[in-house]
Amino acid sequence: MSWGTDQPGYPPEQPPGYGYGDGYGSGRQQQPYGQPQYGGRPYPQQYDGHDQQGYAPEYVPEYPPADYSAYPAPEQVPGQLSGDTAQLPPVEPEFAATTEAGLRGRESEPEPAPAPDAPPKPAGRDRYFDTLRAVALVRVVTYHTFGWAWAGMVFPSMGIMFALAGTLMAKSLERPALKVIRSRIRRLLPPFWFWGFFVVTAMLIHDWMPGWQIVYWIVPLGDPPGNAWGEQAWEILWYLRTYLWFVLLSPLLLRVFRLAPVAVLVLSLAPILVVHFLWEPPDDRFGSALTDLATFLFCWILGFAHRDGVLQRLKPFAVVVLSLAAIGYGGWYAFTHQAETGSYDLDDIPLAQAFWSAGFVTLLMYAKAHFRIDFAGLARFKRLDRIVTIFNARAVTLYLWHEIALILAVPLIDQFWNVPAFETYLPLESQWFMFGIGWILIAVFILLCGWVEDVAAKKKPRLLP
Repeated sequence: MSWGTDQPGYPPEQPPGYGYGDGYGSGRQQQPYGQPQYGGRPYPQQYDGHDQQGYAPEYVPEYPPADYSAYPAPEQVPGQLSGDTAQLPPVEPEFAATTEAGLRGRESEPEPAPAPDAPPKPAGRDRYFDTLRAVALVRVVTYHTFGWAWAGMVFPSMGIMFALAGTLMAKSLERPALKVIRSRIRRLLPPFWFWGFFVVTAMLIHDWMPGWQIVYWIVPLGDPPGNAWGEQAWEILWYLRTYLWFVLLSPLLLRVFRLAPVAVLVLSLAPILVVHFLWEPPDDRFGSALTDLATFLFCWILGFAHRDGVLQRLKPFAVVVLSLAAIGYGGWYAFTHQAETGSYDLDDIPLAQAFWSAGFVTLLMYAKAHFRIDFAGLARFKRLDRIVTIFNARAVTLYLWHEIALILAVPLIDQFWNVPAFETYLPLESQWFMFGIGWILIAVFILLCGWVEDVAAKKKPRLLP
């Protein structure tokens, strides 16, 4: 999950709906997840010298003497002498000193270099990206509540989240790579450890006997283990594992991408084709990690392409045609291979997920680059803008705790049946009612646990950002 400003592009861009199945190539049933930062327009070139536009040409050595005979003499102002210098208005001392310094240094100072032809970059946070991340998180919670297979096609949250995280990572890597990686890991792990303490403790109480694999609860380079009792809570960790690997590989990936940007972007779909048609990864942690990396590699590299201005330079016709072709292939493969997975859910079909997400996210990112969309008008809707801000600042918290919120919503609603008024007037059997209760509990978790993200980012802890 981009997880934001230098916010982890985190998660919170799999388990299929609330209480349903799981991820890519792992043999488990997994659902989608939503996840868990922005450039600035360069300022005009600043010059050390002074603007010479107002100086008389005869004072500038390289100009020939000027002939003013063709110009009429200025009118005499009463009270002034008629000499050449007497008619000039008095010069402020500060300006005079500046002028003399500018003229003395004119020949000795080199001309400033022209500003590089860099793509324009908006300053501050990008509300277009912030809004995409917020919608992705809402879609994740919705999918995990209702289990709608079509939700991933309407809005492929995970592809979007990886693309946003890739953009932020490319921006961050303008600084030394080790500092960037250390910063990203620091922002990710404390919220994960805080959440994991409660999940692991609950599983131990419910007869879980961990082996050496418990080390993955410290650094999730592989899927952290757990028992069936807590599976709905821990199965979403595939995203953190994939995000962490992308962060570690980004210095190398970005270097390779900049050698041949367009070619590398297109070829980033090759690994999923190899994994699907030529070599089947093992059914273990290594195989699951490799499949997920191959599935979302294009989206991560696409974030690089947006950050470096590569997308903006591409022809609209080629981008639209190739994106629609990728979407068409991904959709065709999903619908024609339902017998293998039992549905057309993209989360169960990595190849379809990779191509559908590649085409869909490319159109979103290209629209941003080509039309300079910024969603600055969102500020007019104060409450909506506030929600978008909170979702982005608490993306990791929302992603990690949303499944627990949905789990707790079930026994809470069961208690409502004991209140006659609730039984009579509330739709206790409705999934939509559980969806609403789930969001209330998510808000509680954001208030109670979101401060950990502030601590991880070395900020003052706050209930709300």
